[in-house]
Amino acid sequence: MNADIKKLPRHFLPETFEVTTWDALQPYYEALQQRDINSVADLEQWLKDISELEAVVSEDACWRQIKMTCDTTNKELEDAFTYFCMEIQPRLQPYADALNKKLLDTPFLKDLDQGLYKTYLRNVEKQVKLFREENIPLQAELSVTGQQYGVISGKMTITVNGQEYTLQQAAKFLKNEDRALREEVFGKTAARRLQDREALDNLYTSLVQKRDLVAKNAGFANYRDYKFVELGRFDYTKEDCFLFHEAVKTHILPLVQQILEKQQAKLKVDKLRPWDTEAEPVGVKPLEPFQTGEELITKTIEIFDQLGPFFGDCLRVMKKIGRLDLESRIGKAPGGYNCPLPETGVPFIFMNAAGQMGDVTTMVHEGGHAVHSFLSHNLSLSAFKEYPMEIAEVASMSMELMAMGYLDIFFDDKEELRRARLQQLERSVTVFPWIATIDKFQHWVYEHPQHTTEERTAKWLEILNEFSPAVVDWSGYEDYRAASWQRQLHLFEVPFYYIEYGIAQLGAIAMWKQFKENKQAALDNYVQALSLGNTKTLPELYKAAGIRFDLSPAYIKELADFMRDEIAKI
Repeated sequence: MNADIKKLPRHFLPETFEVTTWDALQPYYEALQQRDINSVADLEQWLKDISELEAVVSEDACWRQIKMTCDTTNKELEDAFTYFCMEIQPRLQPYADALNKKLLDTPFLKDLDQGLYKTYLRNVEKQVKLFREENIPLQAELSVTGQQYGVISGKMTITVNGQEYTLQQAAKFLKNEDRALREEVFGKTAARRLQDREALDNLYTSLVQKRDLVAKNAGFANYRDYKFVELGRFDYTKEDCFLFHEAVKTHILPLVQQILEKQQAKLKVDKLRPWDTEAEPVGVKPLEPFQTGEELITKTIEIFDQLGPFFGDCLRVMKKIGRLDLESRIGKAPGGYNCPLPETGVPFIFMNAAGQMGDVTTMVHEGGHAVHSFLSHNLSLSAFKEYPMEIAEVASMSMELMAMGYLDIFFDDKEELRRARLQQLERSVTVFPWIATIDKFQHWVYEHPQHTTEERTAKWLEILNEFSPAVVDWSGYEDYRAASWQRQLHLFEVPFYYIEYGIAQLGAIAMWKQFKENKQAALDNYVQALSLGNTKTLPELYKAAGIRFDLSPAYIKELADFMRDEIAKI
């Protein structure tokens, strides 16, 4: 395998073409819509030309979003993103629908390789089913409005010891041995978030109401049902999600309770407060695995090299051509992501590193996504590369666990190395209740789209309490806890995209179990599954990875028991 991939050659568009205005783009959509298809060969070439156009347009849109998230204070970058959402995207949607219908109507459809095209064609059928002309302006508004979350959050800072920090940077103090400092930073963070509580409440209400209208326009009872179709959840149902919630409560929450009780005993505190859950005892310094973004990427490349030269090469190529923005700074949007760039093929990693162990996890996680982007780039159509999130997150979360055996690259001290591995394992378990909380909350929100802010807060607290271990004492911070859902950018920007993390974490744990039994076989299966992109169903992709697509309580219990045993060994 070779990670030094090249930009896709253009055959349909001029090499010098750039997306500027709709008027410049429209003739290419017109030409595709009017072209005669007289054979299966014609059909396959037509699909390749559509794919080329989609790749160029998609990459342009991605760069507009990347640049805006890297600097939320730059009005020109925000305007460029808004222009695409409001002036270009809405105009190409009717053409995309017409091209989908043209494809489904062609008599040569049956002559395509059904094994290769099966998942693609069911996605096309889904898009035709969902398309409504009246939703075009609403979807444009939603794209722009959702990004306001990053604009609001990007301005949030606090001052600690006379220095200004983003909330991502300030989070490192919550691991400090000084309990008074932790409490101070937690209190300042809570107060700062609450300053924008009303603004974020109003933003979310607006998003929920617009999304509900989109769903109703398309003939759905609610946005949840619409979104399940839009996300292509062909292989599981809302009832499977409800089973997942209950299984997390029954089989994983007790393990999380044990982890937190152990943390309380380690700190020797009468009550475990929210600023204690990730802290170290007096005399134990927080893990500081790196100082700069340069050190973070250099050492991550070393880890990836240990797993296989191809994995390290992926990150080396990204570094070489400037596809990384790693360090947190004021004015930068929160969070982290890997953005595939479908024409040039080399993705972009964005994150907010501040020298913490969690940043190493994020870097390795996004690096796993990047490897997925590289492995699927050579598939013949852009649509084949648009893999489901339930396998995309297996790529990233499996990498977190497989990389854990090489964390000595970041830590010379054996005790620090042990702590780092323990944190990684515990995090792989403690994330489940939050995933279940966010997912169950979204089901309620969109089943009751006309709810008031007060009703939403009450329901959030009800669900949060259902999945929260009793050991943490939130006294004095009830208001912040009641608004704690506002920390989750997915609710604002990518609704219903969250349970994928839970499904994929199950897959990642199973992948790691396989890795521990036979490293090379697991890595071969990992590469094989990710190379398939979106050409197979989820169960087929999981099978290619050597694992099961299974949300049953029995399977979740089996993996929870495995993790309990592994944590006990450290």
